Amino acid sequence: MTTNGAPAGGRIPFNDLARTALTDILRAAIDEVVTDGDFVHGRAIDTFEQRFAQYNGVAHCVGTSSGTSALQCALAAVGCGPGDEVVTVAATFVATAAAIVHTGARPVFVDIDPVTLTARPDHIRAAISPRTRAIVPVHLYGRPAGPRELAAIGAEYGIPVIADASHAHGATWEGRPAAAYADISCFSFYPSKNLGAAGDAGALVTDDAGVARRARALRDHGREADEVVTVGHNWRMAAIQAAVLNAKLPYLDDWVRARRRAADGYRRLLDGSGPVLPAPESGHAHHLYVVRHPERDALRAELARRGVDTRVHYAPAVHALKPFGEFRTVPEGLPETEALAAQCLSLPLFPGITEAELATVARAVRAAVAAIGDRRSARTTAADGPTTARHPHPTDTPRN
Repeated sequence: MTTNGAPAGGRIPFNDLARTALTDILRAAIDEVVTDGDFVHGRAIDTFEQRFAQYNGVAHCVGTSSGTSALQCALAAVGCGPGDEVVTVAATFVATAAAIVHTGARPVFVDIDPVTLTARPDHIRAAISPRTRAIVPVHLYGRPAGPRELAAIGAEYGIPVIADASHAHGATWEGRPAAAYADISCFSFYPSKNLGAAGDAGALVTDDAGVARRARALRDHGREADEVVTVGHNWRMAAIQAAVLNAKLPYLDDWVRARRRAADGYRRLLDGSGPVLPAPESGHAHHLYVVRHPERDALRAELARRGVDTRVHYAPAVHALKPFGEFRTVPEGLPETEALAAQCLSLPLFPGITEAELATVARAVRAAVAAIGDRRSARTTAADGPTTARHPHPTDTPRN
């Protein structure tokens, strides 16, 4: 039984990591690291780097302490620094732009496509200048950002493409891992990601042996073997996180398939319900299921009242955040980015979400949209002023 679309047994959580906890498997993996005593370097990290590179169809993987440090490490490895520009999007988590700024370079924000919600190649091309040192597309919500087109632009101008793939574990493009198209792809393994660690961790993957070598030095205080070759950082992945990721990696494809099934369920159940739904894409990894509605905040409040937890990814857009207001945008501005920030709402989606839960969320969305419409009609009627009272007709049936 439900009330106002809410489940009788409690709220629908936005995410539920316990449904894919693998508790006994993870304990055994962590115990092995504890027994070995290799907490910083060691075979757990070596094994994960080999397996994750192979999973993404590239030659090299460099584990890092977080997705943010992976981005910063990648940018530094291609030589980004003061005076450089990096073309990227503002429709992303703040870490994408922060990593650029931390190198001393300046982000140049371009607008997104209103359907894919990823960078428009024509905007990227128009934003390239003699100071452009890298292009950083974002596979937002798990949708690949036109990997082949952007790789072609990078190759044409001799500019490395560094993809922020933090939402895109398991994403594909034309049957290949999406990460294989960029010169470097950077991942976050924050616990809620498609492949999540037991805390912060990240990695970059690449086919470029030189980039991988420089990245390994940069993450470890600038050291190659016993020699300090550059001014580096402490961006190393912890061995326990690598052990957790090793244990989870064999399940990633199944979890991505489960996310895709849930997204298909939403598409079927929410068709015609009011919010704009994500455009279909077969290679989408569906880290998030994000709908759009012009009264997003009201919709979110109504869903909360009906027992559905939601999130907003992301508002305001990065260029509208005070610390990033000084950085350049394309001359035509970012209207699609700003529209997304004003309208986006992430619905519950995770491996293990049930058909019944999807149906409950869908009913709640329809009820919430109807409630918002009723309030809008009531405001319009009130604004129009009083209407002439109608005398009841003898055949009218009273309603209690």
